[in-house]
Amino acid sequence: MSGHSKWANIKHRKAAQDSKKGVAFQKLVKNVIAAAKEGGGDPNTNFRLKVAIDRARAGNVPVDNIERGIKRGSGELDGAMYEEILYEGYGANGVAVMVLALTDNRHRTAPEMRTLFTKTGGAIGELGCVAWNFDRKGLIVITGDGIDEEELMMAAIEAGADDVISEDEGFEILCEPSHLSSIAETLKNAGYNVESMEVEMLPQNTISITNKEEAEKLLSMVERFEEHDDVQAVYANFDIPDDILAEIDV
Repeated sequence: MSGHSKWANIKHRKAAQDSKKGVAFQKLVKNVIAAAKEGGGDPNTNFRLKVAIDRARAGNVPVDNIERGIKRGSGELDGAMYEEILYEGYGANGVAVMVLALTDNRHRTAPEMRTLFTKTGGAIGELGCVAWNFDRKGLIVITGDGIDEEELMMAAIEAGADDVISEDEGFEILCEPSHLSSIAETLKNAGYNVESMEVEMLPQNTISITNKEEAEKLLSMVERFEEHDDVQAVYANFDIPDDILAEIDV
């Protein structure tokens, strides 16, 4: 799981920068739409939607935008219908890459994803070409001061979690995707701060990138994808050692 933890650290650092650049605004709204589409428009019964709303509010998304996102996702409002699509391919050094997009026009998004793969030194692949190397898991991030790791682990395991990983910025809880909402809600009710909850694609095997230039190229690739309006998440199986990562302005 060390490879995933490293990748999560990279993503957390990038997310902080993205929020400063204003990149996250539209993605937060789309996350609300996707959550409402999956589990309905009532945050009292759809915990994924509740978390998506909280994140949108924390990102200073206006209430009107959030409410329209809920109605659009639940089908109460006419307009564009969004669908989630996974694009698979390879980056530099043969790194496996999966890009999750939420789009209202796959005929527009598909060629744009193909172009981005090519421009960043990679190549888009056929469906399933790299998916075999990833496990679909629910990921809950718990943050806060004074958290007792053993107590959290016991509460998470009893709620149905598979594993609890300690990180510098908090704790990551892994579970089956179908248990994601119920575990997060249980921990929230137990007094823990649920920073985020999402379904992740975790690599089974990672490729260690020990060259700074190659590492910068791969991180630049991820950033290029994440800057695209339709992209919700990027998953990859590269691992950058701490000493190399420390030299890079992520």
